[in-house]
Amino acid sequence: MRKFTGLVCALALGATSMTSFAASDRAKLDERLANASAVLHEVMATPDKGIPQSILAGASCVVVIPSFKKGAFVVGGQYGQGVATCRTGHGWSAPVFVQLAGGSFGFQIGGQSTDLVLVAMNQNGLQDMLKNKFKIGGDAAASAGPVGRNAQAGTDWKLNAEFLTYSRSKGLFAGIDLDGTVLSQNEDDTRTIYGANVPFKAVLSGEQTPPPDTRAFVRTVAKYFVISKDAQ
Repeated sequence: MRKFTGLVCALALGATSMTSFAASDRAKLDERLANASAVLHEVMATPDKGIPQSILAGASCVVVIPSFKKGAFVVGGQYGQGVATCRTGHGWSAPVFVQLAGGSFGFQIGGQSTDLVLVAMNQNGLQDMLKNKFKIGGDAAASAGPVGRNAQAGTDWKLNAEFLTYSRSKGLFAGIDLDGTVLSQNEDDTRTIYGANVPFKAVLSGEQTPPPDTRAFVRTVAKYFVISKDAQ
């Protein structure tokens, strides 16, 4: 009888721990969504220094990675966790949780934390996003995006770049190089938010209804990445 009682208690404690961990994971994802929304609000707070309307109107997908980390001491490494959504025929998709990781080698010392926004600008960029995993600078070309309400960018990014990158540096480095980094789905986070490992493509194609706690982020993207009458 004592053994049975002990087993029941152990199972109860295990269930409580699992629920606690799940709640903790969910809270972290909620925080990441809130931080991603805040990044967009802050970037677009001053239109003269934000993303131009032509870019906002033409975007196929948007990836926001708050506090992307890059550090180096002889061997460099980059890593960040973020959120992505793509434009569909009926608005912006439910978000997927992504991770951006990579490394570099060289004689370098320093570190930085950067808020990063990647914008897919054409069908090639969209198809790269739907692959679940791709290398920037290898599988997909990326360029620094133009900034400002009336920014007149060159034509190179229109012809070649599948992604435009925007960053707000907070650390010691003046810039950020994303070549060689890999963007992929965070399957654990996807499972946490959707209750199952929903395919990356299914979510970004608009087949998944946004869970309630993800809708604020989707609304934020929809607020700024709109197709105006002038841009059509």
